Amino acid sequence: MKAIRRFTVRPVLPEALHPLSELARNLRWSWHAETRDLFQSVDPERWAASGGDPVRLLGSVSTRRLAELAEDRRFLRRLTAVADDLRDYVTGDRWYQEQGRGQGQGQPRIPGQAQPQPPSPGQAQTSEPPAATTSELPAAIAYFSPEFGITAALPQYSGGLGILAGDHLKAASDLGVPLIGVGLLYRHGYFRQTLSRDGWQQEHYPVLDPNELPLVPLQDTDGTPAQVGLALPGGRRLHARIWQAQVGRVPLLLLDSDVEENDLGERGVTDRLYGGGSEHRLLQEMLLGIGGVRAVRAYCRITGHAGPEVFHTNEGHAGFLGLERIAELCDEGLDFDSGLEAVRSGTVFTTHTPVPAGIDRFDRELVARHFGPDAELPRIDVGRILGLGMETYGGGDPNVFNMAVMGLRLAQRANGVSLLHGQVSREMFSGLWPGFDPDEVPITSVTNGVHAPTWVAPEVFRLGARQIGAERTEDAMSVGGSERWDAVGDIPDQDIWELRRDLREQLVVEVRERLHASWRQRGAGTAELGWIDGVLDPDVLTIGFARRVPSYKRLTLMLRDPDRLMDLLLHPERPIQIVVAGKAHPADDGGKRLVQELVRFADDPRVRHRLVFLPDYGMAMAQKLYPGCDVWLNNPLRPLEACGTSGMKAALNGCLNLSVLDGWWDEWFRPDFGWAIPTADGTATAEDQDRRDDVEAAALYDLLEQRVAPRFYERGQGGLPDRWIEMVRETLTHLGPKVLAGRMVREYVERLYAPAARAHRALVPDTARELAEWKARVRGAWHRVTVDHVETSAAPASTAAELGATLVLRVRVGLGELGPDDVEVQAVSGRVDTEDRITDATYVPLKPTSGPDEEGRWSYEGPLSLDRTGSFGYTVRILPTHRLLASAAELGLVAVPSEELTEEAGVLMR
Repeated sequence: MKAIRRFTVRPVLPEALHPLSELARNLRWSWHAETRDLFQSVDPERWAASGGDPVRLLGSVSTRRLAELAEDRRFLRRLTAVADDLRDYVTGDRWYQEQGRGQGQGQPRIPGQAQPQPPSPGQAQTSEPPAATTSELPAAIAYFSPEFGITAALPQYSGGLGILAGDHLKAASDLGVPLIGVGLLYRHGYFRQTLSRDGWQQEHYPVLDPNELPLVPLQDTDGTPAQVGLALPGGRRLHARIWQAQVGRVPLLLLDSDVEENDLGERGVTDRLYGGGSEHRLLQEMLLGIGGVRAVRAYCRITGHAGPEVFHTNEGHAGFLGLERIAELCDEGLDFDSGLEAVRSGTVFTTHTPVPAGIDRFDRELVARHFGPDAELPRIDVGRILGLGMETYGGGDPNVFNMAVMGLRLAQRANGVSLLHGQVSREMFSGLWPGFDPDEVPITSVTNGVHAPTWVAPEVFRLGARQIGAERTEDAMSVGGSERWDAVGDIPDQDIWELRRDLREQLVVEVRERLHASWRQRGAGTAELGWIDGVLDPDVLTIGFARRVPSYKRLTLMLRDPDRLMDLLLHPERPIQIVVAGKAHPADDGGKRLVQELVRFADDPRVRHRLVFLPDYGMAMAQKLYPGCDVWLNNPLRPLEACGTSGMKAALNGCLNLSVLDGWWDEWFRPDFGWAIPTADGTATAEDQDRRDDVEAAALYDLLEQRVAPRFYERGQGGLPDRWIEMVRETLTHLGPKVLAGRMVREYVERLYAPAARAHRALVPDTARELAEWKARVRGAWHRVTVDHVETSAAPASTAAELGATLVLRVRVGLGELGPDDVEVQAVSGRVDTEDRITDATYVPLKPTSGPDEEGRWSYEGPLSLDRTGSFGYTVRILPTHRLLASAAELGLVAVPSEELTEEAGVLMR
């Protein structure tokens, strides 16, 4: 008989055990071994049955057992120690507080104080963080993301974007960075994956009860549940409750539309992650962005938390947050343009996709309807809203509203998630900055990192603790520092190899259990499954491949030559075994066909003991998979992998990477600790793509057969694979400090958050108006800015000069209604390619010498240094300049010599 209503009955903990509730509700337990061990000791069997979820554990443990623990002095001492440790963790000073101590952290800058000049556009993509501007750290940062992967006990993620967001929050907590996370609470989460008998992916959407999750409702000061609301077309209204998860020191606010005040349609807005049609997605993103800002304001008002000075938009889904902040400023008396400048100054936008197809794009009429006079933000003209997201540039679709384009237009600072992805992003979005070369587009990069305490196996941690101590090992994983990781070099080879063998054996056990459960779900009887006891071998080279299944990640590249793969799997002396996992998007039948193709190969009785596919890939599986593999395989179409953090997690456990040079591997690969799969970039047609897959698959087979497997099975004099162990050691010592989320968050603080906070404080209302008016004036007058004449001290016919010579460059320009204070005239010089395009450019500002003359022209002059040999060229350009610009390319305006003038005055030095 089915219940007509369901609710959660919570246990009443004895007073002595009250700290257990606090420990269960703070998700630090998901990466803190001592807290997990404490909960396991409450009831080991129920702990296992709960999937390692303290909230579920406490909801199922018997009152008799609780009474026993309340009298157990040893347990109470452990409970007190763990609770005190959490209290110290969330209240004590950490890295962030140490940076700002005694330096006026969080205080506004003095009005009129000089601002540093913006870098030249070509400097925007540097990967090295500058010295920390410690006196300018923001009092708080709001971090918006459509998904967060904190723990399997809170399934609000689908893949890398969410896991990255979760790791960002955890690392911020470890470092003491005052982040406030903002997302949506999906009542069905992302789907659970099973397989049909013939290997077709099937989706299931279990209903999540927030009361059974590690969440608490945010309550207003009068004790009522805190809510936010949005106006919708037709007089409807979308309400959402605010739930709070505590991620160490970081609050995570999740908006839930499944509330009684909503009609059935509105209640379903937060039903599924990445589900529904265009309007459903638009409503989700409006709630995330606009409702998210309102939730942050409510949280800060209720709790007294400092208000955010910086808003970080993790991908374009939350881009509407900028509109809400502009509306707030308009309510305070600013006009739209001034509000836009104030909002841009404190906004950071991170793009994660290297392909336009990965961006949410909406029909302009759909957006216009939801921001019309009877819907949300009626006080802002809908035309201004549309202007922020429309693809009004060469190659764009002017009838499409692009969320990433809006994110870039609403943020003064933007970044990709690896050096290569930064380059790809600058090329992909270069249309927003016409007249600038892609490498000058103001999109920098901060390479992703992963949260080591979450992803490093306990056995690896214990080995490090035995070598350098538990506290130093914890610091190494959270804060970083190569000196801490160097100690790995002293761990004996025998210990490393025994650890790797132990982790591999644990994975074998895990795979067999999951494979058995999968086959039962596929309809197999117990009598059919005896073969599973022989699946995988703890002494065989083990390769892992697990990720989402879009076509560009090429799940089935390993199947291009099935016979050759079979030979590798069944090699009599050097066999390999492969563990594969991954989900295709529910609407992606092409991805599902790839999964089915892989599953059917894995079902072959000849190889099923050597290659397995595990359905329902998620955090719990990943935490077993990364440590247990010897090699992590990644073979996307280059350069379509923005970062690819799964290989980082594997590396932290001593797993070697075998990957295409894409994402982070392109940046940090060295043959000392892994292998690069050769690629055949530049294909254009379907036939080319098919051939490219053949070529790259053959290269993968060659590497496995000729280099990877022999290195694993080769034994030295002591009976150990000495060269393999050395690669493991190199992986840990050299990649360990680089791939940390702590390193990533420190870069965000130093390179993006601190400058954004400084700019935010500088743009008080009067300054914001000044900047908006200046931009409007410059845009209106720019059509009259011209480069009219260029000459050098060298004879015009000269085509050769000596290294080290300095020429005098003289330029006459027209500025129209603008003056020298509004512009910078630059000499741009460097080597030139065969098409006379300048590469590796040097930018030198020229100084005005006279003007305006009778024709209104200004003269500029400066040195032109011939500082390199070979083909050398120069040009001149004019850029807008203002002390409050973050980049010289910010306005997308540039004036360059006409083609006629270039032909007349351009000189190539050889």
